[in-house]
Amino acid sequence: MADPERRHLVWLDVLWLAFLGGLAVLNPILEIHKQLTLVAIGLFQILEPRLLGRVEPDRRRAYGIIFKILLATLLIAHTRTVPIESSYYLIYYWPVISAAMTFEAPGALAWTAIAAAAYCSYLIPALREYRLTAEGASELAIRILFLFLVAVVVNRFATESRRQAERYRAAAETLAETNRQLEQAHEQVRRSERLATLGQLSAGLAHEIRNPLGVIKGSAEMLQERLAPSDTLSNELAGYILSETGRLNTTVARFLDFARPLRIERRPETIPPLVDRALKAVHDRWPNVRVEVERDYGSDLPRCLVDAELSEQVFINLVVNAYEAMATEGGRLRVEIKETHWNGRRGVEVSFQDTGPGVAEDIRGQIFNPFFTTKRGGVGLGLALVWKIVDEHGGSIRVGGEPGRGAEFRVFLPAADRKL
Repeated sequence: MADPERRHLVWLDVLWLAFLGGLAVLNPILEIHKQLTLVAIGLFQILEPRLLGRVEPDRRRAYGIIFKILLATLLIAHTRTVPIESSYYLIYYWPVISAAMTFEAPGALAWTAIAAAAYCSYLIPALREYRLTAEGASELAIRILFLFLVAVVVNRFATESRRQAERYRAAAETLAETNRQLEQAHEQVRRSERLATLGQLSAGLAHEIRNPLGVIKGSAEMLQERLAPSDTLSNELAGYILSETGRLNTTVARFLDFARPLRIERRPETIPPLVDRALKAVHDRWPNVRVEVERDYGSDLPRCLVDAELSEQVFINLVVNAYEAMATEGGRLRVEIKETHWNGRRGVEVSFQDTGPGVAEDIRGQIFNPFFTTKRGGVGLGLALVWKIVDEHGGSIRVGGEPGRGAEFRVFLPAADRKL
């Protein structure tokens, strides 16, 4: 079949034209209608993709076969006084083979029957002047049977070729998915290595900072106790010192939480109650933020082998991010929990979809890295800690959504029974 995208003659076209040229120099040579029909056949075979390019694919294939049958029938009509006796009946192999290569077996046989009927239609005018002998009927039957034989053989090879191509396509998709998962695994290994290095650095740095912070805070408290109430400026400055040391102490605590090894106490847990507690905790923290929470929890969810406290912390951090993203104008937070499979494992997926500004495509690969943040005054450890907890549970976390229309975080946690 011709390639719809081609623009120049290919060697098959040259062979096709040579074949038609050979027919043109055979008797009847001086029959102008025969020569014009051969020209039409050659042009249609070469230009078929362009002539029918705008037609819907299913109709395009049918129209192509119809035109070929009509041209084949027209050629026979101008190659013999009694067309049914024409040696050019073999031209019907053209539409028959095209149908066999294009359609499945039932369609190929149906189009072959139509081509045979078009050929047999010349029997009607012939019988007005001639009698159909037993030998003639046998010859006609043989010609028609060979049409069907060619259709069956070609269709079998074409069908097997299509199936083989489909198998190759499926194998290519599987390989591409495997490569993608392998890249994700490599990225997780690299992230784990970065987390380990940064964790050690964070722990050492946090311990070094915490001691002088305690001295500064204690000194400020003693100074504030000894200041006279009338000394407004000094009291205000002492208050600044206390508040900023408190904020810095909180940041140091986050560093330590991130740096210290997790002590996970896994137990079979039902995930929806943990999510509900996280939603309530964040709502109580921001009761005035106009966020509508929409829940969609699946039924008969498997239990997951998790640390309830750490898992709840993961959900709290993700809900906090959603609230902060929608704090200004409000919005909707959809929480979906369903059973799913990931990397061949059965488990539960928790999806948080907000209507905030979303996460830009170019930073999605970095948001789980330590110290990466887009928030003013942020430390960049919230999502890194989330990733660390989920990874320690053998799960996964992915970010999606459309920038400008909201973000989506999907957390997968393996089921406790580990069944496929």
